[in-house]
Amino acid sequence: MAALYAITIGILTACGIYLLLRERVFNVVLGLTLLSYAVSLFLLGMGRLSIGRPPVIVPGASYADPLPQALVLTAIVIAFGMTAFAVVLALRSLGLTGSDHVDAASRPESQDEAGDRQEPRP
Repeated sequence: MAALYAITIGILTACGIYLLLRERVFNVVLGLTLLSYAVSLFLLGMGRLSIGRPPVIVPGASYADPLPQALVLTAIVIAFGMTAFAVVLALRSLGLTGSDHVDAASRPESQDEAGDRQEPRP
């Protein structure tokens, strides 16, 4: 089971890094999302999950460790905020340059014949 868990984390990480290196903004945002899923699974796996244990401390019983769950919850919130920021940044870049390439501001296609920058769309 641990090998399957590790392989899943590795595949999510590899796919996330591959998509981060693409030139379209949607692929980059999707890569960030996959990478955040991999980090969440990694944090959860590092906590050595225990099944069938009570979440509340009772005298004489072993209990589930709440720290990995808190770390994963924090990672989910941070990943959601980062994804929302990346989407807004991508939409702003699309509005300014008219292209969804990651490096659209430095590409010659995003400039007109006079060499000036394009005006933002209304």
